[in-house]
Amino acid sequence: MIDINKEITRLVNFSIGKGLIDERDRIYGINKLLEVLSLDDYTAPFCTMDEDVCVDDILENIRCWAVENNRVSDSIDELDLFDTKIMAQLTKMPSVIEDEFKQLYNESPAKATDYFYALAKNTNYIREKRIAKDIKWKYESPYGILDITINLSKPEKDPRTIAKAKNIRKSHYPECLLCKENEGYAGRINHPARGNHRIIELELAGEQWFLQYSPYVYYNEHCIVLKGEHEPMIITKNTFRRLLEFVKMFPHYFIGSNADLPIVGGSILTHDHYQGGRYTFSMAKAREENHVHLEKYDIIACTLYWPMSVIRLKGNNIDNLVEASYEIFTKWKGYNDETVSIISETNGNRHNTITPICRFKDDFFEMDLVLRNNRTTVERPLGIFHPRPKYHHIKKENIGLIEVLGLAVLPSRLKHEMNLLCEYLLNGDIDGIRKHDDLRKHGDWAANILENYLLTEDNIKDVLHKEIGSVFLGVIEDAGVFKNTDEGKNAFTRCREVLFEDMGD
Repeated sequence: MIDINKEITRLVNFSIGKGLIDERDRIYGINKLLEVLSLDDYTAPFCTMDEDVCVDDILENIRCWAVENNRVSDSIDELDLFDTKIMAQLTKMPSVIEDEFKQLYNESPAKATDYFYALAKNTNYIREKRIAKDIKWKYESPYGILDITINLSKPEKDPRTIAKAKNIRKSHYPECLLCKENEGYAGRINHPARGNHRIIELELAGEQWFLQYSPYVYYNEHCIVLKGEHEPMIITKNTFRRLLEFVKMFPHYFIGSNADLPIVGGSILTHDHYQGGRYTFSMAKAREENHVHLEKYDIIACTLYWPMSVIRLKGNNIDNLVEASYEIFTKWKGYNDETVSIISETNGNRHNTITPICRFKDDFFEMDLVLRNNRTTVERPLGIFHPRPKYHHIKKENIGLIEVLGLAVLPSRLKHEMNLLCEYLLNGDIDGIRKHDDLRKHGDWAANILENYLLTEDNIKDVLHKEIGSVFLGVIEDAGVFKNTDEGKNAFTRCREVLFEDMGD
């Protein structure tokens, strides 16, 4: 039987030990937890501070107690609302956290982000135990090491929740998942709880922006930088200035923007935002080629040996990098080369855009401009520069910023499907794969694996990981507008001549 008084005390001890509240707030914190748990009595047990305890372990005990005592149902969605409400009682006010962040920033930007990231984990806003379930491995490609992730940290909706959501009155508050109004929001069945969520106000290009962390953490210190106003994503000259100012502010982080058009953009185009973090992707380490000096702006430009088509600009002057980036972007928006299927506009719809990524490296600002095009045809309705149908059994979704950098975020269904495939492949049962509802989409791919490998129980998972990595490489090669073929390289050379025209070298 769970001793709820002990768990309340453990959680308050944890919160004080991690600096979520102060010792002076102990009684207040206990009383706020009693309120959430609908308890009117409490006896303090003897319970020492445990520095190694995980907040989710304590919360799991409280969740179990609450279900057993009919405080909440066992639906994952309702439990998430419930335990977030618990942690909201033990999380400092936004203004206090922001003041502490600024004080640490005066010592060092890294100290400030270390504090804020630890806070997101200790309040269980970042659910570390859930994220630890993600399946991750590396794939060695000709371009460098690619990161592969099967995302298991986002729980599937409970059917009971889906049924309840149909009867809930529609609300437009907060307007979307990225709005600043999410800070401290209790949540509802069809909107995640954010009572323990905190954001840090920033000024970028004279505008109000905010820094937060992603609750799903696809890579180390995966942060989101969101605009204060709910405005759609659009790449303008100010985009480049904001990215560069952010990196100047936090030189240990990279930052990038999804493209601003459907198909080649991210999953949320309705709210302008960027993603960054403290992680070095393979694209950042890719081999540089074709260096030129752009005398007009006194910066170096080059391309990268990478599956996608990237122009890298390097310099010390932010104003010059902003102007050069915008000039290249403006020229690219109108660029056409039908020999490689690049058409900038059809029927009044623009197709050319970029995925910009910024970092500070070796005493230089780097601005990577990844050239994108979202044109579709009857034969390729999902996009000419989108993964071909042969890859859709692994990855069909948009190829956004994270994939561009070299990290595959693959759907959770693959865990189940790969486990089944192991069984069928070890038995050599291709017919069974082709008849299975969940596996038939993998049929041709599985047959090729069986033909090219001698599979054993010891090597089959490594083989599947390697072949999934190979598919992801094909996915991002498909998304590149200039392929790494003689024809593609010649076309990219012609393009650069146009984009760099009048900049001097």
